[in-house]
Amino acid sequence: MKKQKPKAIVVGGSIPGESCAKALVSAGWDVVVIEKTRGPPTQNPTDAGLGLDPLAQKIVQSWLHEPELLYNNTLPITITEGYNIIYLISFFPVESSSALNYTDLLKILVVHNLATDGEKKISWVIGREEGAKYLTAYWADLHGLIYNTLPPEIFLWGHQYLSFCISEDKLTVKVRAKDLETDEIIEIVGDLLVGADGILSSIGQSILPDFKLRYTGYCEWRGVFNFSENDSETILGIRKSYPDIGKCFYTNIGSGSHIIVTELKKEKFNWVWYVNQPEPELKGNTTSVKVSSDMIEELHQRAEQVWLPELSRLIKETRDPFLNAIYDCDPLEKIIWDRVVLTGDAAHPTTPHSARSTNMAIIDAAVLGKCLEKWGPDHLYSALEEYQSIRKPVTSAQVLHSRRLGQMKQGLSIPGRERPFDPKTASLEDSVFILNKNVPLFDVVPPILDSIFRSA
Repeated sequence: MKKQKPKAIVVGGSIPGESCAKALVSAGWDVVVIEKTRGPPTQNPTDAGLGLDPLAQKIVQSWLHEPELLYNNTLPITITEGYNIIYLISFFPVESSSALNYTDLLKILVVHNLATDGEKKISWVIGREEGAKYLTAYWADLHGLIYNTLPPEIFLWGHQYLSFCISEDKLTVKVRAKDLETDEIIEIVGDLLVGADGILSSIGQSILPDFKLRYTGYCEWRGVFNFSENDSETILGIRKSYPDIGKCFYTNIGSGSHIIVTELKKEKFNWVWYVNQPEPELKGNTTSVKVSSDMIEELHQRAEQVWLPELSRLIKETRDPFLNAIYDCDPLEKIIWDRVVLTGDAAHPTTPHSARSTNMAIIDAAVLGKCLEKWGPDHLYSALEEYQSIRKPVTSAQVLHSRRLGQMKQGLSIPGRERPFDPKTASLEDSVFILNKNVPLFDVVPPILDSIFRSA
């Protein structure tokens, strides 16, 4: 008689959740994914792009039926000069390359950080990084790549997680969820519950009811400017001030603020501006802030004071900018409890400044899957202990690094630092610290993933 497969219940259908589903299906588990949104996304207007580091790239490739699809679906901001191809990676300008293939390209690409003086309206390079190894992708494209490798019937779209309980003999976990269309309450019994439901994790709140996030002291304004429908003078101004836009991302660091600007597919500019402010009042289970016309007007006035005139004009002419509060938390003491495990932002909420959120979630999923495959369902606790021992030291260090990086770029006080970072007087040490390559444990591949890294 064929032995029944172990069953995992994953809460969260975004990239962290579907990554866990893929990793666990690959490890021989049955999976059910609970997600409150009505169906798989076709686009994510609040998050145009993300960066994938080398290990995350290899993991995603290993999950795809056709590994080259990852490169076909990464953000196609490229320059072609004969046989020379430059791929946009990271969040900064990329200079020309003589590489003839993708692998060599990743070894020699260059990225910059720019400082901006709002009073004098000038910018200059304060950091240069060679060998950046990121790929950029649209959030929805990456989600679709992974989603299309999974059986669609494992997803319970339009279902909201309510609660869970561990059986008295601790052999199973039962999850209750509500069908948001019919209000029907369903119960699912499995061997493992995976909380992959983001920074405001309902699973995490169930386990740690007194847990609170740490507000960073700043929010992010985001906007997408459709230049197919707008004044050509604004477009010309941006291209003059940022001559490499279209093949790179620019990061401008001002006094107490920084902003990222890039060109996207379909004739769009995307900008993300981090602004210091008191913690906003949030309503519901979200970090998004309701925006008023007065808030947008204040944003426009501040842009004129802080940024170059061309960038200020771009911000002012962007329709419907939106605002998110930025949170993280001190590393949790543990991320496993009996038959419950946290992954992604549910396990380690982080700020966005080291491009770690999606990468950590993908690596979490891969490590969890490999640990479960190694130990088998009869040794679940050993598998979870190994997962925690591998991932927690790495994610803890990277969360704290990203926190400090955000504090520096925002000119905030930092424990152990005499004065806030000022890009106008940045030291060599500071300029080096803000480079992506200095993320702690960035190049460390867990031995349990060696086979993925070698084969992909």
